[in-house]
Amino acid sequence: MRYPDRMSAFSWSFPYSSQRMPVLADNAVATSQPLAAQAGLEVLRDGGNAMDAAVATAIALTVVEPTSNGIGSDAFALIWAGGGLHGLNASGRSPRGLTRDKLPATGDVPRYGWSGVTTPGAVSAWVEISKRFGSLPFARLVAPAIRYARDGFLVSPQTAYYWKRGAERYEFPSWHATFAPKGRAPRAGERFRSEAHARTLERIAATEGEAFYRGELADRIARHAAETGGWLDAEDLAAHRPEWVRPISVDYHGYTLHEIPPNGQGLVGLIALGILGQYDLPAMEVDSPESLHLQIEAMKLAFADGHRFIADPEWMDARVEDLLAPSYLAARAALVDPSRAGDPAHGTPRPGGTVYLTTADAEGNMVSYIQSNYTGFGSGIVVPDTGIALQNRGACFTLEPGHPNEAGPGKRPYHTIIPGFVTRGDEAVMSFGVMGGFMQPQGHAQVMVRLFDHRQNPQAMLDAPRWQVSGGRRVSIEPGFDEGVYEALRERGHEVTVAPARTVVHGGGQAIFRLEDGYFAASDLRRDGQAVGF
Repeated sequence: MRYPDRMSAFSWSFPYSSQRMPVLADNAVATSQPLAAQAGLEVLRDGGNAMDAAVATAIALTVVEPTSNGIGSDAFALIWAGGGLHGLNASGRSPRGLTRDKLPATGDVPRYGWSGVTTPGAVSAWVEISKRFGSLPFARLVAPAIRYARDGFLVSPQTAYYWKRGAERYEFPSWHATFAPKGRAPRAGERFRSEAHARTLERIAATEGEAFYRGELADRIARHAAETGGWLDAEDLAAHRPEWVRPISVDYHGYTLHEIPPNGQGLVGLIALGILGQYDLPAMEVDSPESLHLQIEAMKLAFADGHRFIADPEWMDARVEDLLAPSYLAARAALVDPSRAGDPAHGTPRPGGTVYLTTADAEGNMVSYIQSNYTGFGSGIVVPDTGIALQNRGACFTLEPGHPNEAGPGKRPYHTIIPGFVTRGDEAVMSFGVMGGFMQPQGHAQVMVRLFDHRQNPQAMLDAPRWQVSGGRRVSIEPGFDEGVYEALRERGHEVTVAPARTVVHGGGQAIFRLEDGYFAASDLRRDGQAVGF
C-alpha cells in the first residue's frame, strides 16, 4: 500500500524527553547534523586525520545545514597537532567600499541585504587547514558534500523548521530560486538537491579555493554585488587571507580554557571564568541559586567589557592581556553582590545561526571548528546559480561614533562564533563549542563549571539546563532546575523568564574529551546532530 503523502504520515514533533549516550572510540566526530558527521567519519576511515575530517565535515555542513552556515560563511578553528595548539582566524573584512555614510546614522547595521555582508572566509579556512595539516588530497575532502548536493539528502527536522522560517523572512529572488525552488522550503524527511551548489564545490575543489577568491566564482560574486547595490568587489575577495593566531587563555581550577583572540568574543568567556575563579564554586551545589547567581553576574560583567572593547585587533583601544590580568579580574569580581542582581550595562544579545564541529583521531590530533553565516542563511544575498549564500557578520558592527567596533571599510567585525579548547599542563583535555550567537561564551562558562567544578561528564554537561543573560537584569532560564531555584533568583532581583523547553535558543553544543586511551564524544540534544566514531 502506498501512502498518498509520506511526509504527512506522522508528526515531526518530539514531545518526550530522550537520553543521548556518548560515543567512546579511538576516532570521533561530533556535529550538529548527522550526515555531516558521517562525512567526517568517512574521511577518517579512508585514512584521513582529524584535520581532514574537520574540513570534510565543515564543507558538508554547507549543504545539509544551510540554515546556519554556507559557502559564504566565516570560520575559526583551534587545532591540537604536533603537541601544541594552533589558532586560525578565517573571518573576512568589510568591503573597502563600505564607508560610514552608506549606513544608517543610528540604530543597528541592517541584517539583510548588502549592508552586513563581509568577505567570506570559510573557504580559505578549509584550504588552509588542509594544506598545513591534512593528509588526504583536498578534493577528497570536498567529495561527500558534492555527493549530498548533487544526489540530494533528506532534510533533518530542526533544519526544516529553520528553513521554513528563512523562506518567510527572505524576499530576495535569488534566495528563493536557490533554496525554495518548489515555491516553499523543503520539509523534514524530504530530499533536497542543489546542482548549483555541487558545481561551485567542484570548482573550489579543483582550484583549491582559488576560483572563489581570484577566479570565476569571485567574478560572479563581484558582478552580482555591482548589479544589486553591493560593495563587495573582486579586490576585496582577492585580498582576503586567513590568519594563524596565538590563542588567548585563562586558568580555571587546574585547567586552561583557550579561545581565539579578538575579533572573536572568546574573551568574554575568559573574563567570566576569570571572575568565577575568585569564588569557591566547587563547594556550592551544582544547580544552587547561589552558584547560578554568581555565574550570571560574572557573565554580565564580562559582556560589559566585551561589547566595549572587542573589535578588529587593529582598532582595539585595550589590550587583551590587561583585560585578563589577575588584578583586573579580581577587581571585576569585587563588583559582584552575592545577594543582589546588578546591571553593568552590558549589550543586548541577539540570535545567531552557527554550526560547530569537533574531531579527533587515534594519533592524538583534535580540532575545534566553528562556521557561521550569523543569522540563519545570513544576509539573504545569494549569488545566482552558485549556491553561495553570503553572511551578514557585518551586522555585529556598531554604529556608535568612535567605538573600536564602529562599522567602516576594511575592518573585521565583532564575531560571536568561538571554538573552545581545554588543556591541562601540556596535554590536550577537551575540544568543545556551544553554538548560538551571544549565547556562546555563556555556554562555554557553564559547561566549564559543570565539568571541572562538579565533575559532570561531557554528555551530562551538554544535556543540563542552561541560562542566558539578555540585557539589564533579564535572564532566560531553561526548564529542568528545581522550582525553588527560579524563585530564589527572582528574590535576588533577577528578572527571570522560564523558557518553555530546552532548545537551541540556549545554545547547541558538541564536545570530545580525551580519555586515557581514546575519546568521549558527546552531542547536544538541542540540535539534530550526533557524535560518531570507530
